[in-house]
Amino acid sequence: MGISPQNLQVIRASLPAVAGAIGDVTPLFYRSMFAAHPELERDLFNRGNQSQGEQQKALAGAIAAYATIRTGTDPERAQSIISRIAHKHASLGITADQYAIVHKHLFGAIAEVLGDALTDDVAAAWDELYWDMGQCLVTEEDRLYAEAGVEPGDVWRELKVVRRVQQSAETVTFALAAGDGAALPQHRPGQYVSVQVQLPDGAQQIRQYSLVGAPRAPHWEISVKALPAVALADGVGTPEGEVSNHLYRNVFEGDTLRVSMPFGDLVLDDGDSPVMLVSAGIGCTPMIGMLHHLADTGSTRPVSVLHADRSPSHHAHRAEITELVGRIPSAKLHRWYEDLGARPAAPTVASGRADVSGIGIDQGTTVYMCGPMPFMRSMRRSLIARDVPADSIHCEVFGPEAWDDADRGTALASTAS
Repeated sequence: MGISPQNLQVIRASLPAVAGAIGDVTPLFYRSMFAAHPELERDLFNRGNQSQGEQQKALAGAIAAYATIRTGTDPERAQSIISRIAHKHASLGITADQYAIVHKHLFGAIAEVLGDALTDDVAAAWDELYWDMGQCLVTEEDRLYAEAGVEPGDVWRELKVVRRVQQSAETVTFALAAGDGAALPQHRPGQYVSVQVQLPDGAQQIRQYSLVGAPRAPHWEISVKALPAVALADGVGTPEGEVSNHLYRNVFEGDTLRVSMPFGDLVLDDGDSPVMLVSAGIGCTPMIGMLHHLADTGSTRPVSVLHADRSPSHHAHRAEITELVGRIPSAKLHRWYEDLGARPAAPTVASGRADVSGIGIDQGTTVYMCGPMPFMRSMRRSLIARDVPADSIHCEVFGPEAWDDADRGTALASTAS
């Protein structure tokens, strides 16, 4: 769609004022939209993130990041935001008509917060920016739908749970198959699917889970970690995961799940350059899909696998990762556990937090990373300090992204719900 040069100048000049007000705009926007469309809060947006304010932060970061990049000297970087959001939207079955709903309530909130500061020129410029971003997203989402061989929004399938495997005390793996025995579409190593479940109150909440099996396997496999409630001393905490605990407690062999087609832009490249897979906790799941692909294709590329966890008993897929690394000739595995228990440390198993200072990093290494945001911030800084280029570090975040400006790099904020 494009933005006129005149409006780019207006956006650039008004960016500090608008970006500064976004933190007040987004809560008002969501309240307005959910009042008019309660089904969106009930059946589309993550209620846990909403209650904690994380979704509002993500939307604010995405708008500011997109506006900054589009008005800067490198507008092509906006595609990084578009790709990440479009994949998430496609996995949710978002369609073009929903952008008009967001527009109405978002700009109503902007007008209410900015008041007289929102002149006609400023409103028109930001309106053009919104539709520029929206059209880019719709175009990319339509491309993803076509690539998946489905009509826009028609991503959902009923799949049968054919196997449930306990990976750790809090994590299970579900193997999924089509009820009619039809072959499931192949996925790219690192991609995810959305799973929609109906909760006791009738809400149909959606979450994303990486595909941990081999891309050519007859079944899809996802691993689900039951997220506990966290209570902090100051009274602020997080509730237990609605969907993860529902799946963990209630879904067994023979049950069906509503699952999307595979999407996700954190995918293993097809080259032969060195690869580093960095994860913490359940963030190992996209890495397992990548390791299956490397092992099954007989890859000889150098592979470093770095994983951090609370303890060996909490480490989901621990034995599987070890087995997969053993099948890749040039792969090395390094693990860190906050609590090793009675187990002794070893050359590649250490006590404490992940530390890349003593890890060899080959020239030209591409890094794929997934885990809690504080972990990824720390590891990204450490890798850059080891001269790994920022654009060689690719990250996956399940949930709203909230990168600091200094950390954002190529892992830009996402508005995905």
